[in-house]
Amino acid sequence: MTTDLPLEGITIVSCEQAVAAPFATRQLADLGARVIKVERPGTGDFARGYDETVKGLSSHFVWINRSKESLTLDLKQPEALEVMHRLLAEADVFIQNFAPGAADRLGLGAEDLRARYPRLITCSISGYGTSGPYRDAKAYDLLIQSETGLVSVTGTPDHPAKTGIPTADIAAGMYAFSAILSALYNREHSGEATSLEISLFDSLIEWMGYPLYYTEYGGTAPARAGTSHAAIAPYGTFTAADGVDIVLSIQSQHEWLSFCRVVLGNESIARDPRFDTGSKRVSNRAELNELINSVFSVNEGAEMQKRLTAGNIANARQRDVADVLNHPQLVARNRWEKVDTPAGPVRAVLPAITTVGKTPRMDPVPDLGEHSRSILQQLGYSVEAIDAMNRDGIF
Repeated sequence: MTTDLPLEGITIVSCEQAVAAPFATRQLADLGARVIKVERPGTGDFARGYDETVKGLSSHFVWINRSKESLTLDLKQPEALEVMHRLLAEADVFIQNFAPGAADRLGLGAEDLRARYPRLITCSISGYGTSGPYRDAKAYDLLIQSETGLVSVTGTPDHPAKTGIPTADIAAGMYAFSAILSALYNREHSGEATSLEISLFDSLIEWMGYPLYYTEYGGTAPARAGTSHAAIAPYGTFTAADGVDIVLSIQSQHEWLSFCRVVLGNESIARDPRFDTGSKRVSNRAELNELINSVFSVNEGAEMQKRLTAGNIANARQRDVADVLNHPQLVARNRWEKVDTPAGPVRAVLPAITTVGKTPRMDPVPDLGEHSRSILQQLGYSVEAIDAMNRDGIF
């Protein structure tokens, strides 16, 4: 295990499943925290069964569960709850994303735990929050994307779409991660712990800020425009003669003038009354795109990227996922590392947070219940007691 990372010495106990909570705890593990992942005996985190594409393992699970210890417990049994309380007595943070009300029924609600363990930071991750008419509603990522309006502004004019990644889960996971860091900092200075509540709905509503303001004060929602932009043109994907898709974004009048002169080779276009302001370019987007396509369609991608770079125009390749695996930026910066899993080593991208001068933590992805016996021994249970607990189905 890598030492001397910022959260070394911090212990996280997490009753987690799916994406949001495990994503938050993996960020904490990346920074050195000990994360004890509590799972159901037999089945575990149901994300383990999402697919079998990573050497027989789930791609979601491998992505967000490295550097953790797996402890199985049947929390419906009193003996298992006793184990939980032994863990929590020594923990710094407890995270759970049980169904609404389940933590309270188990005696693991924030109010009960804070009374029993004053220095324990609690973090509850839910779909819609702890009150309101949607409190008990199921809250899968697609459902939250739909309820918050994200699906309505994503896709093409004819076809709304969800995002290709679990955006609501990731948003909630990152807010949980940052909230826990702030709570740890606050406890360090004040000595007081905190109860945190994060919901997928609230998290994604925050990320929908621009469309919400645009709609309330503009009168209409941002139009779905594929890779284009409701308020900026030219913006989006254009295809060169050799099939290379190039994405560009013109966000100032200066860039527009340079684009016309250097990329399109015709500075007079910049003064065309249809295109001489940003709002006119948006209103006449179809004509503008036709003009741009007439240039892209007769030049290869390398030539168009050369012109865009010469004109200091923001641009990128629209890559498919297979191409990203060997992205030159990842290769040049040595961003790939090996991580062990129950199925053998796999490639994994280094943590997004780089702690200068520290070696990133990239410990194995745990098998279900892999650390149950060692954790129970650390809590003071004898080998005989552990064997008896196993026979009784407690873990």
